[in-house]
Amino acid sequence: MNQGIYEALITQLIDEKLKLLDDEKFYIKKTKIDKEEASRVLSTHLAQAFNSAFQLIKGKPELQIEIANKILKLLKEEINKQDFDYDLIDIEGEILKAVFSKVDSNYPDLDLRLKEITPYTRLTQSELFTGGNTGLSLESELKKEILSADKINLLVSFIKFKGIIILEKELREFTERGGKLKVITTTYVGATDYKAIQLLSKLPNTEVKISYNNSNERLHAKAYLFYRNTGFHTAYIGSSNFSRSALTDGLEWNIKITTKEVNHIIDKFQKTFDAYWQSDDFEIFDDSIHKEKLLSALKYSKFSKPQEINTAFFDIKPFPYQKEVLEKLEVERETHNHYKNLVVAATGTGKTVISAFDYKRFRQNNSSAKLLFLAHRKEIIEKSLSTFQSILKNNNIGELWVDGLVPNNFEVVFASVQSVKNQYKNYNLNPDFYDFIIIDECHHQKANSYRKIIEYFQPKVLLGLTATPERMDGENILEDFDNRIAAEIRLPEAMNRKLLCPFQYFGITDSVDLTNVTWSKGKYLASELTNLYTANDRRVREIINALDKYTKNSNEVRALGYCVSMEHAKYMAEKFFLAGFKADYLTSNNSKDRDLIRTKLERKEINYLFVVDMFNEGIDIPEIDTVLFLRPTESLTIFLQQLGRGLRLHEDKDCLTVLDFVGNSKPEYNFESKFRALIGKTNTTVKKEVEDDFPHLPLGCSIILEKKTKEIILKNIARATSLNRNKLIQRIKQFRHDTNLPLTLRNFSTFYNIPLQTIYKRDSWKRLCQSAGAIKQFSTENEKEIVSAIANKWLSTNSFSYFKFILSLAKQNFNIKESSLTENEKTMLLMLHYDIWQNEGGFESLEDSIRKIGANSILVEEIKEVLEFLIEKIDFKELPIELPYNQPLKLHARYTRDQILSAFKLSTFNKKSSNREGTALNKDLNTEILFINLIKSEENFSPTTMYDDYAVNELLFHWQTQNSARPDKGKGLSYIKHKENNKIILLFVREKAKDEFGKSLGYVFIGKGHLKDYYGSKPMSINWKLSEPMPNYLWKDAAKLSVG
Repeated sequence: MNQGIYEALITQLIDEKLKLLDDEKFYIKKTKIDKEEASRVLSTHLAQAFNSAFQLIKGKPELQIEIANKILKLLKEEINKQDFDYDLIDIEGEILKAVFSKVDSNYPDLDLRLKEITPYTRLTQSELFTGGNTGLSLESELKKEILSADKINLLVSFIKFKGIIILEKELREFTERGGKLKVITTTYVGATDYKAIQLLSKLPNTEVKISYNNSNERLHAKAYLFYRNTGFHTAYIGSSNFSRSALTDGLEWNIKITTKEVNHIIDKFQKTFDAYWQSDDFEIFDDSIHKEKLLSALKYSKFSKPQEINTAFFDIKPFPYQKEVLEKLEVERETHNHYKNLVVAATGTGKTVISAFDYKRFRQNNSSAKLLFLAHRKEIIEKSLSTFQSILKNNNIGELWVDGLVPNNFEVVFASVQSVKNQYKNYNLNPDFYDFIIIDECHHQKANSYRKIIEYFQPKVLLGLTATPERMDGENILEDFDNRIAAEIRLPEAMNRKLLCPFQYFGITDSVDLTNVTWSKGKYLASELTNLYTANDRRVREIINALDKYTKNSNEVRALGYCVSMEHAKYMAEKFFLAGFKADYLTSNNSKDRDLIRTKLERKEINYLFVVDMFNEGIDIPEIDTVLFLRPTESLTIFLQQLGRGLRLHEDKDCLTVLDFVGNSKPEYNFESKFRALIGKTNTTVKKEVEDDFPHLPLGCSIILEKKTKEIILKNIARATSLNRNKLIQRIKQFRHDTNLPLTLRNFSTFYNIPLQTIYKRDSWKRLCQSAGAIKQFSTENEKEIVSAIANKWLSTNSFSYFKFILSLAKQNFNIKESSLTENEKTMLLMLHYDIWQNEGGFESLEDSIRKIGANSILVEEIKEVLEFLIEKIDFKELPIELPYNQPLKLHARYTRDQILSAFKLSTFNKKSSNREGTALNKDLNTEILFINLIKSEENFSPTTMYDDYAVNELLFHWQTQNSARPDKGKGLSYIKHKENNKIILLFVREKAKDEFGKSLGYVFIGKGHLKDYYGSKPMSINWKLSEPMPNYLWKDAAKLSVG
């Protein structure tokens, strides 16, 4: 067999060939057929077999039909139970070309009409259009596609009048006979012609939606879908916008695809288009209302810089990731009682917008709430005021207190720190005068100017915004924010929105071995790193060689190099200068020269600036296009703020080049968290991402690891993720030497960044502590059951109300009286019973079952520790749901299947439900539960199944039924008629069946579903309208087809 990669079904012939290969000389990789992919794999193989067989009897259609019908009969006999009813082929051997009504036809010659509207390329076969003077013209074929379609969806980044006018006759005929036309386009770079949009919008049965978002260029799609009631849909995807040259004589490449060949691609096209159509990113256009808005946007887009945003005509709405931050702030205050909140996010990700929405929400319940917004530069203050006025929709709100300007009433003030510090006592502003204080770039607040204001005013809410929570002087700004970060804007979300510059990250093998460097208090000893790095000219040469290899021109970059110490920064600058580069360094010793050195870097009078990691908060240069990590960065927060210095958008750069020098490291050093931060949330482990060369990065980003670097990182991650019991015990013994914190489960897990799943995979926390000598007493009673509940149930659950309930029981040592509980609390007792004991009965009563949990006081203390830690980490808001019966589950919380079945009375104390299906029906409650996996296949990418279930938008969820469901009877009909039959449909959604630790994931309760529409049969596709928007934290996984 030929060497290379395959995706071949192993037949008997292939198996025989494989057996001839020597295992010692050949690597052979096989996998089991994925059960979700089996039908596609086998049917593709059979189609190829049939084609080969029928080629052998080519020219004998009667015989081919006879054989085909025999196969279909056999299938029907074998799969009778599954209601297989595929038609037999008529023995005449004919192809149906059209069915038209003669009575309603406006065309006297239907043969001629059929020729006019039938595409030259087939309805069942794909085709490639390459433009130029060869083959068919795209223009002529599109005209026929338009005339023969029943619905048309057009998705194009821009539309020119000269392009649309050549199709105007066909589009008008199509829409006037009742055809539905939907168009999505953009104002990007002002390329669209207003007259083209006007023409389209005035056609009957036509809707046009436009993205006015000029801050990015995310929509470059050029795609057309022609939907036919006969089921013979076609689509064109390629490089042609609606311009004259693209449709006529341009060398544009476009591929035509058909539903009969690649149904899953047509299906994805339709679903993606629908998701875009429902997105707030695209606004309906009405010429009588939106003419000036469109003309202004096109003019503005044509002459403005890409990152500039004109809000004159537009409502500002928070992006999903910003909504997630706003929800976390609400939870911090209402759930955890923290009103001093710090938001960490890279510059340019919309921190001011978040703060404005946060204040707007606060103001809704406190209409006279007084606001003080503090910043250190006038331009930031003025821009922030403008942002707040746009979001509050009030151009009269807010006053400036800066550069001699003084407010009249001081109620909503945007001020410089200097103005407030020097003058607040002059205006009788009491400490509680302001209800809401926002500090922009609050890492400055430890300075004396900020300190005075912070210590004087006592607002109801203190909100800090910063890109750099770690200060250069080592001061801890977290002390002013209850020692916690309330929310962080993750890089991937901001990059996908083009709010930050994409990066190219190169992991370069460092010749310096760090395995013998002292590790103390969670980091390498800086003095030893300095000694290694400042006596190593070879390493300098390697760094310069890497710059030559990975940058376009190493003499033209604007680079920041992060060093371990002042000596290291000075050494690097001197060595680079001697090598012929324009280089300098900046440390606390020469900080007076900061502005001069910054200006030199901006003007490329120097190309390399070497700084110490803790000094980076003073450097804010959007032009920086290269970042050098010349030392290991133990703190993830510092790593991200260092990286963030190069992620500012700027017209002079299209991406940030990151060179990270990776040597052999201590086992304690954490590569995993760094790469997780760069990748974002995925359905695979970091180890798998590294092994597969990072297939799930933010848009426009790439990570390339040199071979040795990849080996070092994988070895490190393997060590970290394979902590066996002995290693955990050793870490517990080491804990008091590494930190002054008391030994608790929370502190241990947080300090070493060890997930609870890793700990409980090995043993109970208390038993590990006993083995490490940290505690003396331990009891094994109920140990197996309690550890199983923690590992397999509670770590898969995320519910404030449920955890609080169990914690309240634990504080009573589980000594409760069932008669004193509410109906919902009794149900939660049943959920807890199955969490712990797994099986029905086994006790005289539910009360006895729960009391038994308290028999082991040591493990009761462990239960308290676990639950308090899990509660502390909750960062979303549970919501109540109105149902005509009692049940304890809350919207947006996550529950296991057994907990859900108990909550909805499908499991009782005496009988546990055995349900493991995709749905569960309680006839007594007239309620059907849908258990939904967003990813069904065990493979990470399955094009035929991954778009079955997904969020169209925050209030609309697309669900595919069981394969047997049909709209005219049974289950399918019950879904269609659920409203008139008062049947309640409840949706529980999880990302996939197993988490990265191999444990079953819980389901997120997203609420009641109300039928919006449906299509198809066996299976049916149903769009459920939700009563409440789905939770922000689930949005990224659920919205597989959303914009950005």
